[in-house]
Amino acid sequence: MEFEGTIFDFNGVLWWDSHLQGQAWRQFSAEIRGTPFSEEEIAVHVHGRNNRHSLEYLTGRDLEKDELEQLTQQKESIYRQLCLDQGSNFKLSPGAIELLDFLLTHHIPCTIATASEKSNLDFFIEQLDLGKWFELERIVYDDGTRPGKPAPDIYVQAARNLNLEPARCVVVEDSLSGLQAAHAAGIGYIIALGPQDLHLAQLEGVCQVVESLQQVPKERLFPLHL
Repeated sequence: MEFEGTIFDFNGVLWWDSHLQGQAWRQFSAEIRGTPFSEEEIAVHVHGRNNRHSLEYLTGRDLEKDELEQLTQQKESIYRQLCLDQGSNFKLSPGAIELLDFLLTHHIPCTIATASEKSNLDFFIEQLDLGKWFELERIVYDDGTRPGKPAPDIYVQAARNLNLEPARCVVVEDSLSGLQAAHAAGIGYIIALGPQDLHLAQLEGVCQVVESLQQVPKERLFPLHL
């Protein structure tokens, strides 16, 4: 099938920050409940999840809007400082600029579908110059109006923002919940980003596993645009 557009997860795909997310959540968890998140908790309840899910798991209760926002900003302030502390290493992941330049040059629409909330999205846009490649109004983020991954809503909306059917889109994801969301949305070609030894290729819907965006087969996926 000929594909017409690309949707990227952000954290762990365009920006390799899984270790920083883990560090921020462990620190915040220790402050809130007295013990840091375990690696299993981070894998299941953080990566690919929105803040409501992670924070309600952390606190063990449903959160009203004001408290959710307060806790979100407390955690994200820790995370954003960790990003800035990376200095010159706070940059797009290997192969990202080459791939994004290819999509831009060949007029292949692309967007981001991220579990990040608005303050983090604005931070990434400013720090990483995302407006160079993305129409910012097309980016889908956690605005509190839709279920988070693994529900398909975020990818359905991202495809809609590109004026494409999900089956005509390529998605690049790194989290289990995100891969499940892309599959549930009916995405046509799902690329899992991660080590080959994680058995990502065996997950339902995954078409290919890559270890970086340098390995995305852009010419094969979009031949009619060349």
